[in-house]
Amino acid sequence: MSDALVPFGSGIWIADGPVVDFYGFPYSTRMVLIRLQNGDLFVWSPVSLTGPLKNAVDGIGRVAYLVSPNSLHHLSLAEWKASYPHAAICGSRTLAKKRSDLKFDVILNVTQEVPWSAEVEQVEMAGSFALTETVFFHRNSRTALFADLIENFAPDWFSGWRGWVARLDGIVAPQGGAPREWRLTFLRRKEARSALNRILAWQPEKAVVAHGASIRHDATTFIERSFRWLR
Repeated sequence: MSDALVPFGSGIWIADGPVVDFYGFPYSTRMVLIRLQNGDLFVWSPVSLTGPLKNAVDGIGRVAYLVSPNSLHHLSLAEWKASYPHAAICGSRTLAKKRSDLKFDVILNVTQEVPWSAEVEQVEMAGSFALTETVFFHRNSRTALFADLIENFAPDWFSGWRGWVARLDGIVAPQGGAPREWRLTFLRRKEARSALNRILAWQPEKAVVAHGASIRHDATTFIERSFRWLR
């Protein structure tokens, strides 16, 4: 885990969180901080909030939005809300039901107008009966944000049989992507392809991946390759 915010472009930073257990597999975690033009901060997939990380965040702007891209990336929402009670919690209707202990101020893809739409675009990657993810695009830095739709672990991240399973699942660089078991749940592929076409139309130059290596160059090609299973 790193307590530092690392610049990823103009007005955008990343920070690595702790490794978490996901069904017996060690998963690295990563968050994104975007400073909007009015100084408000858009916090995507917030990780554990340490003292040093909070100090770094406070030095950049005012935390305004705590955003969960899917129903899995919610573990640190309550922690951030406690430190920033004025911040709006944003997530899917499914997550709002799952985390009934939290008040969701913005329901992604249900609310017609979102406060960040002029600077951060979003599209819902639907089509799966198991999990839906909202993909975001920061216009200023031309960066797309992926939580679990693209996982891109280093070849030596998993050891033993876990490494074999990860490669079979298609989540190991340079052939990263959505885990095979999630891909199989996309029964409405036309709907998913429509969302993918919108993502590719952004022509992202960079891509942040929550689990594994992010991409700083030629991200559109990387994204196309990562979704080869959907074509």
